[in-house]
Amino acid sequence: MSNFRYIDLFAGAGGLSEGFIRAGFEPIAHVEIDEAACYTLKTRTAYHYLKSVNKYDTYISYLKGEITRGELYSYVPKRLLDAVINLPIGAEHNPAIHKTIEKQLEENEVDLIIGGPPCQAYSLVGRARSANGMKGDHRNYLYVHYAKFLEKYNPKLFVFENVLGLKSAGNGIYLKNMEKLFFKKGYKMKIFTIEANNFGVLQNRKRIIIIGWKENLSFDIPDLEAIKNTADYKVKTLFADLPKIQAGEGKDKFLKYRTKTNDYLDKSYIRNGIDILTQHIARPNTKQDKEIYRIAVEKWNAEKERLNYNDLPERLKTHQNRNSFFDRFKVVAANESHSQTVVAHIAKDGHYYIHPDIEQNRSITVREAARLQSFPDDYYFEGVKEEANRTAAFKQIGNAVPPLMAEKIAEKIKSMLSNGKRN
Repeated sequence: MSNFRYIDLFAGAGGLSEGFIRAGFEPIAHVEIDEAACYTLKTRTAYHYLKSVNKYDTYISYLKGEITRGELYSYVPKRLLDAVINLPIGAEHNPAIHKTIEKQLEENEVDLIIGGPPCQAYSLVGRARSANGMKGDHRNYLYVHYAKFLEKYNPKLFVFENVLGLKSAGNGIYLKNMEKLFFKKGYKMKIFTIEANNFGVLQNRKRIIIIGWKENLSFDIPDLEAIKNTADYKVKTLFADLPKIQAGEGKDKFLKYRTKTNDYLDKSYIRNGIDILTQHIARPNTKQDKEIYRIAVEKWNAEKERLNYNDLPERLKTHQNRNSFFDRFKVVAANESHSQTVVAHIAKDGHYYIHPDIEQNRSITVREAARLQSFPDDYYFEGVKEEANRTAAFKQIGNAVPPLMAEKIAEKIKSMLSNGKRN
């Protein structure tokens, strides 16, 4: 581990944190409201710890179902598991969060705070679905608490991730107020609009990244928008080695790969040296869904055109809304350089993520969604109970930051911290 240590706020399933760990940073604490995501963070903590002490086989035993989650955690120092804090950030719980973080600090300083508040309050879709455009939603103001953490721990830098809608939410007032507040706490900031595909992720995922730094420190701020991916991989390389399964089939723990790995899976650390496959489970789809999926795949393969819902036969059109969301059934295009954006709605249904192989005729699995987000195959997404929970896993994946993108950002931040000077 390097000497650079960070706190992860609104940590989710840990995609952003995973990138920073890969780049050599050391997590002090992860703070997350969702209980299932906290179990995912603890399991990933177990992975990193066991690998560091040459007990990786113990983690593999867990993925195979040979030991329970509780038994897995028994091999990990309690202090590391306690660093995953399952509390909502806000005035009521911040004192308890600070108390736990301070136990983890042990006189060391915080170099960095990472993370971004939940995106629903800023997203265009969230505002469209809300009766009042998310006005008055407390999540609009979680950045105020983010600023309080900056004030308390005084990191040299922060990295704030969110959706593009942050720029337009409240006609831009939230972003302006955020910048003013962060400056009041002693931080300047620079806003970048980035696309995951430029970082090697095979997904069209545009996001806002804000880099903030102490005004009394001098840093060479990297241009994240200048990062361009020159490799030409197709989405089909993500699915090439996975067993072919039908709707409702698959296993949580565990399956064998269908083929050997490939160049992209190796370079993106998705296969990661692992030889077992978990969470490759497909939703059961109705006969009607599968008929629509087949039509959508055939149309894409023949014409490279998306299915318009209103073009379906009348007997298959069961939704009342015929005036919007015409693309509610969408194929993950195998021969393109990126898929559509993976979002948390995938937890509700898989219609927007139809598998491109018409023979399989289903929506994508948890593992396939995780791969679209560039999570390695040894990343296990937990539920609250010690059993597979497909819905919880999909929600965590849809809300996550792609680790591959996070790693490249982390490398830039590490360079900044290594070369920064005091004014």
